[in-house]
Amino acid sequence: MSHSLTDQIAVVTGAAHGIGLTIARTLADAGASVVVSDIDEAAAKAAAEQIPRATAIACDVTDEAQVKSLVDQTVSTHGALHVMVPNAGVATVTPILGMDLATWRSVTSVNLDGVFLALRYAAPAIIESGGGSVVTIASVTANAGSPLIAHYAAAKAGVVNLTKTAAAELRDQGVRVNAVLPGFVDTALVTNQVSSFEQALGLDAGGFDQLIAMKQGRYGTVQEVADAVLFLASDAASFCSGSGIVLDGGLNTSLL
Repeated sequence: MSHSLTDQIAVVTGAAHGIGLTIARTLADAGASVVVSDIDEAAAKAAAEQIPRATAIACDVTDEAQVKSLVDQTVSTHGALHVMVPNAGVATVTPILGMDLATWRSVTSVNLDGVFLALRYAAPAIIESGGGSVVTIASVTANAGSPLIAHYAAAKAGVVNLTKTAAAELRDQGVRVNAVLPGFVDTALVTNQVSSFEQALGLDAGGFDQLIAMKQGRYGTVQEVADAVLFLASDAASFCSGSGIVLDGGLNTSLL
């Protein structure tokens, strides 16, 4: 089987920066025509200009009408949809006892509701297109508690279960659904929170990087995540559904 996505139409949400941008570029390099979607329309357009056969569509993934429109516009423009990667995500560092409901929902609405909406509206289009793949972006925090990011971890655990359930429901309709579960990856989403982690955990400056070095060896790269997404999206993973690829350098393999 091949990793080629020639003649495939793919949508990546949260694709203007970081992991999403690298996923979009990697899918395009494999031959796909890619819709770069992001809440920031200008950034989405700028990203699409860097990628062959890419177009941009602005979308707030927490808005059901906008997600439906994203899928409808994609099918209207390209005639099909084969791959959906609901990558859009946000994170903040807040202890449970200091977290209000608005903060909880600000993360879960993007990281879980947004994935549900993307799956809900992309899957029928993928079925109509003859089948394809949904690749969700979860996290190793789905498999173990993570202090200070309860809302993020809970949402990612929901994404893993949603992935498995959708895979079971959609298998006989030709839609594979799988997840990628990264550890700590060198992106702004992580690095912008380092000082907050250090303060909340009582670590000296540089202490969080030392913790990463000890627990997972190094930060993961955006390309490593994108390569896993490409594998799951392609025919190379044709017998893979309801699964998750963990990319964490062994973070969850040992207590010490």
